[in-house]
Amino acid sequence: MTLPDFQVCDSDLSDASLEEYLKSPAIAVDTETMGLLPQRDRLCLVQLCNLEGKVAAIRILRGQTAAPNLKTLMEANQSLKVFHFARFDVATLRQNLGICVQPIFCTKIASKLARTYTNRHGLKDVVLELEKVELDKSSQSSDWGNADNLSEAQLSYAANDVRYLLSIQQKLMTMLQREERWQIAQECFQILPTIVTLDLLQFKDLFEH
Repeated sequence: MTLPDFQVCDSDLSDASLEEYLKSPAIAVDTETMGLLPQRDRLCLVQLCNLEGKVAAIRILRGQTAAPNLKTLMEANQSLKVFHFARFDVATLRQNLGICVQPIFCTKIASKLARTYTNRHGLKDVVLELEKVELDKSSQSSDWGNADNLSEAQLSYAANDVRYLLSIQQKLMTMLQREERWQIAQECFQILPTIVTLDLLQFKDLFEH
């Protein structure tokens, strides 16, 4: 799938794409993996979207341990990286590609702090309420390992997982500011790298009695 606003890349961003994404003050990011354990399940796809709506899906090869241009983008201080459930994606990028993402905004944390009138904080639910768009999640649990033969449905799913993130980030930030929870949200985002380190070291319930 190659459309004006959607490009599939192999292994890394091109230099031209890197320069274009670096101009955006915020980048939506998502990952697709073979499972939910970063130490076991490999990274297969990284999706990006900038404020202009340009989506890139980067296919990560089996055994690949670096993506220099992606690392430059993910560690650039001038671009806010927006995830839904950043805790997993940030851990996956660090474990597989040695990328230490910063700065971070997590729309799932923001939703839990702002949308206290509901317990439905999945991306599909948040996008449905705030964007009035129903995401097709039928490809969520599928084989992402065969990067050369991803289906149109898989690529469409991957693109939509980042296409609405920057818009809902702005709306959630407005809600957090209105409810006077913006400061605590920022503090949560700032400690995410430490939580990711603990996750990768397999510490659990560290703060329990």
